[in-house]
Formats: sequence, C-alpha cells, structure tokens
Amino acid sequence: MEKIVQFPKLGLEFHFNNAIDIGPFHITYYGLLIALGLILAMIYAFRVFRQVGIDPDKAIDCILGGIVGGIVGARLYFVIFSWDNYGLDFSNWGAFWNSFLRIFKTWEGGLAIYGGLIGALLVGVLIAKHRKICIPALLDVVGVGFLLGQGIGRWGNFFNVEAFGSNTTLPWGMTSPDIVNYLTYKQSDLAAIGVNVDPNMPVHPCFLYESLWCLVGFILLALYMKRRKFDGEVFLMYLAFYGAERAVVEGLRTDSLMIGSLRISQMLAVVLVVASVAIIIIIRCKIKGNHDENYMELFVLTEAGQKIANGGKKKNSITKLSQGQKDISGETVTTSSDTQNITEGPQEDECNDSENH
Repeated sequence: MEKIVQFPKLGLEFHFNNAIDIGPFHITYYGLLIALGLILAMIYAFRVFRQVGIDPDKAIDCILGGIVGGIVGARLYFVIFSWDNYGLDFSNWGAFWNSFLRIFKTWEGGLAIYGGLIGALLVGVLIAKHRKICIPALLDVVGVGFLLGQGIGRWGNFFNVEAFGSNTTLPWGMTSPDIVNYLTYKQSDLAAIGVNVDPNMPVHPCFLYESLWCLVGFILLALYMKRRKFDGEVFLMYLAFYGAERAVVEGLRTDSLMIGSLRISQMLAVVLVVASVAIIIIIRCKIKGNHDENYMELFVLTEAGQKIANGGKKKNSITKLSQGQKDISGETVTTSSDTQNITEGPQEDECNDSENH
C-alpha cells in the first residue's frame, strides 16, 4: 500500500510502499525493521556476554525464548488494552473466525513495547534460572541490547505511519493522509481526554523521538558497561533511561492505550523510573558503606565468571614440570618431582555460589 509522509516546514515529502512482495511472500517494512533491530541487538549481546561472565551457548536459549515471549507479550498487552477494537464477534461463525484471526496479525502493527519487555523478561529469566545463568549480569547485556533494537525497530512505525503525536509547530512536524484520516476519526475521543487536535496540522513524530533517545541510550550504556558497580545496575539504568523518555513522549501521543483517562504506558514508565533510581541509590549506598571489598562483587570477577570470560580456561591453573623434564630449549629443568595441576576447587553453578548476588 502506498504511503505519503510530509514534513512541510522542512520541505520533505516521501512516497513509499510499506511492504515488498517476494514471490508469494508479503513482507512489511515494519516486520523487517523489527527483525533488523533484533539481529543487531543479538550481535551486540553475543559480543559482550563473556565480558560479564555469561556463557553464550547457554544465553542463546534465553534469547530465543525471550523473542517468543516478547512477541506474545507485546501482542497480548496491546490486544487486552485495545479490546474494543479486537473483541471477538459472535454474530456468526465467519465473523468470529475473522475477528479471532485478527488478534494474530502482528504484521499489521499493534505491538506494545512494554508488553514485549514483560513477556521477554518472564520467559528469558525462567530459562536463565533453569540454565543456571547469572540473571542480573544477563539483564545488563539485554537492557543495552533492548535500546539498540528499539532504536531501529521504531522506524517500522514510520513506514506504517503510526506512533505520532498531537499538533506541533516545530520544524520537524509531520503530516500524511493517513494521519489526517486517523485524527479526523479520533478527534472527538481525543477531546474527551483533553487532547484537542487539528487533523490538518502537522504532528509530533513520536517514533523519531524514541528512536533517537534509544540510540543515544545504547551508546551511553554500552560505554558504561565496564564501569558498572554491581550486576543489574545497567539494566536498572535502562529501565530509568527509557522510562524517562516514555513518560514524556507518551503524553504527546494520540494512540495511547488507556484506562479511563490514564495512559497505561505513561503510568508504568513513571513507576519504573522512580523504582529503578531508588534501587540504584540504595544498592550504591550499601556498597559504599560496606567494608568488604567483595560485597556485591561482579560475577565476572568470581572464579566461575573468570572461567567463562576466558573461554572455559582457568588462567591460574599451573602445571609443574617433573624433575629432569626438559623444556623446549633442551635444558634440564630442576623442579618438584611430580607433575601437579593446581586449581582452586570444583566449578559451581553460575551466580548461585555467591552470597552477594
């Protein structure tokens, strides 16, 4: 379907189809961009996992499970809070079947970010627990990856001409026939919650705000990763950073999921910002006030974490040559009479052997 998007004050106008056909397959740019964001996030994650003491071979199970959970969660969250549009039609069998199938048509849009995060975390954390992975360290990497994926995936909203806001006089205000039609149809509903719009005036490109915010956040948190004070800190920063943006931008949008006159995602964002910042402050104060240098030690610094970080090899394994054995130069080396492999004891489950986690 051909779309037209204009940025009047910038003198820009874009004409495009929001999907491509490859043989019998109808592929939307919305889906392609979400997939691209996911792939880039996974590439980042697998480059970093060992740096935080996570075994990539175990983490792949969490990632794959999280993807499924994320898609299901994102769709359920959207459908539940948009039930007026997705309710089942029991008037006849054909109508019921069509209304039921519509629930699964994710390629038409209708995925809620927070629902996706909840679903991905629930499934991913359960698998991580089963696979005995250090969950806080895993979440640190996942949080940064989320920002990259969201920053790319938000451009799918551009191609669907959605996730826009109320009217603006800013230079980057956008408009489109789809926007005019939507705002004309929703004008009275928006006025009922105190949002007055002129369908023929430019609107905020909210998808752009979120994309830029997430990409900046990705860079900042990726750089901070090696400076984190405790496992889970970066993930909490992700919740606070993304929540701060969502709390503001959600207030501009004209397609928010609502409970009465309250925007659901905006409320959730505010709660997450407050809770995340409070937890970071509390834990940092405990670390500062504790005189044990190993208190809240990063998992990657433990013996188990170091083994994973070094690719399964213990750097402190020492092999002593037996007496009379020659080295590579041919010289006789006088050492202890027996060959010994010195290690620091049996490997324990990841993140389960430390009282500090």
